[in-house]
Amino acid sequence: MGEEFQLKVRDGVKTIPLPVSQMEVRSSRIMHPSPRSLLSKTMSAHMDDLTARVDAVKEDNLELKSETRVLGQYKENLMSASSVFQTADTKSKKKKKKVGD
Repeated sequence: MGEEFQLKVRDGVKTIPLPVSQMEVRSSRIMHPSPRSLLSKTMSAHMDDLTARVDAVKEDNLELKSETRVLGQYKENLMSASSVFQTADTKSKKKKKKVGD
C-alpha cells in the first residue's frame, strides 16, 4: 500500500517504507473492515431479526387469546342452549314449569 524509498548505503541499497497517507488507511478499512466491526454488524442484524420475530409472535399471541375468549363464550352459549349439557335440576325445573303452566 505505502510507497518505499530506496537509500544507497555502503553495502548496497536499503529500502525504507514511507508512511501511509490517511486516505490510504481509510480506504483499506473500507475495503477490508475489521473483524470486530463485521461481528457487531452481524450481531446487530441478528438482533433486529429476532426483535421483529418476537414482536410478530406477541401479536399472534394476543390475537389467539382474543379468538379463544370469543370461542369460549360461543361454546358456553351453545351449551346453555342445549338440553344435553344442562344438569338434572335444571331439566326438572323446566318440566315442572311446563306442567304447571
